[in-house]
Amino acid sequence: MIADNFPDISFIDDATVDEVLTGMINDYQQKYRELTGREASLALADPYRLIMYACAMQIYQAMQYADHAGKMSFLKYAQGAYLDNLGAFRGVRREESTAAATTLQFSMDAPLSSAVSIPAGTRVTNGNDVFFATDRYAEIPAGKTEIAVAATCTSAGVAGNGFAAGEFTVLVNTLPYITAVKNTEATYGGTDREEDGHLKDRIYTFSNSYSTAGPSGAYEYHTKSAAPDISDVIVRSETPGEVDICFICEGGVLPGPERIRKVEEHLNDRSIRPLTDKITVRAPAVQAYDVRMTYYIPTSSKAAAAAIQTDVAEAVSAYNAWQTGKIGRDINPSYLIQKVMEAGAKRVEVESPLFTVLDESTIARTGAVTVSYGGVEDD
Repeated sequence: MIADNFPDISFIDDATVDEVLTGMINDYQQKYRELTGREASLALADPYRLIMYACAMQIYQAMQYADHAGKMSFLKYAQGAYLDNLGAFRGVRREESTAAATTLQFSMDAPLSSAVSIPAGTRVTNGNDVFFATDRYAEIPAGKTEIAVAATCTSAGVAGNGFAAGEFTVLVNTLPYITAVKNTEATYGGTDREEDGHLKDRIYTFSNSYSTAGPSGAYEYHTKSAAPDISDVIVRSETPGEVDICFICEGGVLPGPERIRKVEEHLNDRSIRPLTDKITVRAPAVQAYDVRMTYYIPTSSKAAAAAIQTDVAEAVSAYNAWQTGKIGRDINPSYLIQKVMEAGAKRVEVESPLFTVLDESTIARTGAVTVSYGGVEDD
């Protein structure tokens, strides 16, 4: 996250409650000495010390509120509604949740001499309380037996994503003559409400959108603005006037044809695309890699062998998530070794992957994963 790269700040100089209490006691003793000429001794159970302790807790709480309020004015720290209001200064709004989409195909056994209507809002389900409804009125023309209609999930969010083609086959509404229905493509495009991290990046890069000359930063900003789950964007222009854009979604997910089409429509808006630019939007090229490795743990850690094996499995998963999370990231087995060593391994033998340089519009994809435990070795 871009905002995380800025230095930490504190409006209370990182003061602690103990420092506040110590300061109050010192101030009391100093003033007592000035007024009486005597030293004031405050035992741990002295009533005055207890009063100051109670006051210090309240004062420190007020200091925390002040520190929090100050930090919420800065992009590094702002959260929730504070971040929304910070974005308002630049006209950037948080993207709300969106519903997943797909295409439904309605079929009949035999053609008729008249058209068969399919009302807008006709619902289809997979039998697991997930429903898609048609976006518009459609009809199967006379002499035809099927029609494809765009449909949207009735519930916003990511819950409607990831269902394979052919999973939605149960027609909720009764339609005469319709004997079968199915989704012809995997469901896609559902997003939850934009997270703070994604919104911070858009606020930070918003100034790139001011230019109408077609800079790469502007296209990156507008591509991420098309959907809150777009995580990485690469913009290239090998030929003057031609712009090649590839992107991925959260978790390194490659965009499907419909998602690409929607992003392309968004970027071709007259308020975004310079008149002289021809935009091509696509998914990045893919370079697959397998993981084949053997690891060993030291004798001194054999009592924790089971826990280390679990940690190593998590480390391999974390490596794969990192490796496939950014376009153009070289396939780097050194980072795999680092993660496994940090998990408690003594030695790691990696047969695959080999270090591979990827161009800026190619993304790594995990293939087969074979992780073998070689046993215990002397330290």
